Amino acid sequence: MTAHTQKRVTLDEVWPDVEAGLEQIIVHLHKGFPRAQWMQLYSNVYNYCTTSRPPTIHRGSSNSKAVPGANFVGEELYNRLSDFLKRNMQGLLKEAQAMGDEGLLQYYNTEWQRTITAMKHVTHIFEYLNRHWIKREADDGKKEVYEVYTLALVIWRDYMFQPLQERLKDSLLALIEAERNGEQINTSLVQGVVHAYVNLGLNKDKPKEATLAVYKEYFEEKFFKATETYYSIESASFIAVNSVAEYMKKVETRLAEEQRRVQQYLHQSSELDLTKLCEKVLIEKHVETIWNEFQTLLEDDKIEDLTRMYALLARIPRGLEPLRTTLEKHVQSIGLQAVQTNVSQAINDPKLYVETLLKVFKKYNDLVTGAFRSDSGFVASLDKACRRFINDNAVTSLAKSTSKSPELLARFIDLLLKKSAKNPEEGEMEQLLNDVMVVFKYIEDKDVFQTFYSKMLAKRLIHSSSSSEDLEESMIGKLKSTCGYEYTSKLQRMFTDMSLSKELLDRFKNHVEEQQNTSLDSALGGIDFTVLVLATGSWPLQPPSTNFSIPKELQGCEQLFQNFYQGAYNGRKLNWLHQLSKGEIRTRYLTSAKTGYTFQASTYQLGILLQFNEGVDAMTTEELQIATQLTDTVLKTTLLSLVKTKVLNMDPPNEDEDITKSHKFSLNKAFKNKKTKVQINVPVPQQVKEDNDTTHKTVEEDRKLQIQAAIVRIMKMRKRLQHGNLMSEVIAQLQTRFKPKVSVIKKCIDILIEKEYLQRVEGQKDMYSYVA
Repeated sequence: MTAHTQKRVTLDEVWPDVEAGLEQIIVHLHKGFPRAQWMQLYSNVYNYCTTSRPPTIHRGSSNSKAVPGANFVGEELYNRLSDFLKRNMQGLLKEAQAMGDEGLLQYYNTEWQRTITAMKHVTHIFEYLNRHWIKREADDGKKEVYEVYTLALVIWRDYMFQPLQERLKDSLLALIEAERNGEQINTSLVQGVVHAYVNLGLNKDKPKEATLAVYKEYFEEKFFKATETYYSIESASFIAVNSVAEYMKKVETRLAEEQRRVQQYLHQSSELDLTKLCEKVLIEKHVETIWNEFQTLLEDDKIEDLTRMYALLARIPRGLEPLRTTLEKHVQSIGLQAVQTNVSQAINDPKLYVETLLKVFKKYNDLVTGAFRSDSGFVASLDKACRRFINDNAVTSLAKSTSKSPELLARFIDLLLKKSAKNPEEGEMEQLLNDVMVVFKYIEDKDVFQTFYSKMLAKRLIHSSSSSEDLEESMIGKLKSTCGYEYTSKLQRMFTDMSLSKELLDRFKNHVEEQQNTSLDSALGGIDFTVLVLATGSWPLQPPSTNFSIPKELQGCEQLFQNFYQGAYNGRKLNWLHQLSKGEIRTRYLTSAKTGYTFQASTYQLGILLQFNEGVDAMTTEELQIATQLTDTVLKTTLLSLVKTKVLNMDPPNEDEDITKSHKFSLNKAFKNKKTKVQINVPVPQQVKEDNDTTHKTVEEDRKLQIQAAIVRIMKMRKRLQHGNLMSEVIAQLQTRFKPKVSVIKKCIDILIEKEYLQRVEGQKDMYSYVA
């Protein structure tokens, strides 16, 4: 075999060509660089690095021996490349130092772009050096040896950037301030220089990874200080001569500008800190002034400014807290004023009252959901304010009862759900019911509402005056979803009873026709008779407060149904509620109408009017009482309603509406009305007041029972409990239905002690124990 010996290539042989090539690439790359020349330079580097060298002898040991390959060729080439780059940088620096500020930035950016582009090409030429000698040095832990591209960055940083960094920073900040002052600047120039800052952040432990150390130390810190100074001066001078509204617009614009600035030419890592800095200077430092303007903006309904204020103050810690408190007080004040303005009418006008409450709520709910973006804190403030002015206002004060609000709300719903020509379309009605539920949500005494609502629903069902069964069910569904099944269970059973009553009436008709072989009308003497059988436990109906001698014309109807029912349901007892019954009666004594009038009257009114069929022209109060068996109060109320509707004449007339036993009553034969069917069952104020008083008394009694039940439940579970804790738990359990008074809870505790459900613990003050 013939041995082949590789010719040894020295650095002095290849360096002149390499140096000339580097000069051409770094300085004149724009003129082009032939591929063949690039390949020649690569080959020169490769040949030099791969030329065999004598083995390196490690001395100083008794076991000295040659270590082949331990001395990779490349150190001298690396050093010459480093020296070349340093000389090049020094030449660039000399030119840069002679330039003005903006010219300096332009020159620096141009040379930076040219150098990093050139070094990417140079890196390819020295690829073999990178992969072998440099890699081995790095693996051996030499941190001052870099890959060729990184070496160029290190030299640029040390020989070009460091001497110029102060001037570069000042020039950049001057440009940015000029832009803030409204001047047009070359943003791509700023972007290029900032990009250089970022790329010069080298990690000594991991040379291939860049850090933001140079960017943050030499630019960002100074930029933040300049920003703080600039905006501190601008904000103070601007707010001193402009309104808060104009200042907020200015702040909004400035914050948007700074965000765009980051996107255009700063590093994205600066965005969060820059935003926080601007928020501190522009918002936090002037927050007191902005807060003080909030009340004025609310009063003037400046929605756009309020929207802007919320957006700005939401950026800073606790910026919104005083606004929430101010909103709560403002809404409460506006609500109270609105009710106070209409108090004399609203106390007797449920529609006006509820619409007044809703108008205030809708206005500020739109503000909260719009300008304040449904912020939970503002929603809570609105809720607190509404709860206060809805439950405690001029109307409740005039009525001397916090229960007036739920009563008027129930009456308003009754107006909506009753048959009326004035009722809106069903789609609009659904929205009205949703609005009603808004007010209901804030009502504290939900048990009062439930009592009034159930009574009014009962009357609507009994008198067939509901405008729509679907709407009735929809309303109950809304109450159920808000308060739960138990709240509406009796209301739903009332509808069930109505269905069962219809079936029962059909069976009654069939029974009469089978037994008497004639129609029901004929069997009842031509009277159209309808009856409703309602379960006592489901309906809020009280037994009559008076005796009543039913007219003989109606006695047969009642007796016939009584016999049928007792035959069908042995053991059940029927209680006739004449105070809720009604009927129609036709006149034959009036010449003003050809066919006569049909009066729609209560059963008590029928009982009085039918007495005049006995051939008498006039009857005294005492005579009518003997005939009807009505109590003084009920008789006088019924007579008063007939006098007010001009069906009866009273002798002597009395404007004070005070009826004595000697007053005489006769049919008004001059009665006239545009309608042939006339509703004369009109409640008089005294009767309405008595009904209200009765309802409120019922509520109070029910509350006492509920409080006692809650106390027993709590004590049964706790066994022993201190007085204050017992009070707190009772209130917590019942507050969804009503707010129990402390005095009433104390009375209920005493009642339960008397009934031996509880006992006081001897020797321990205010401690109760449960008696099993």
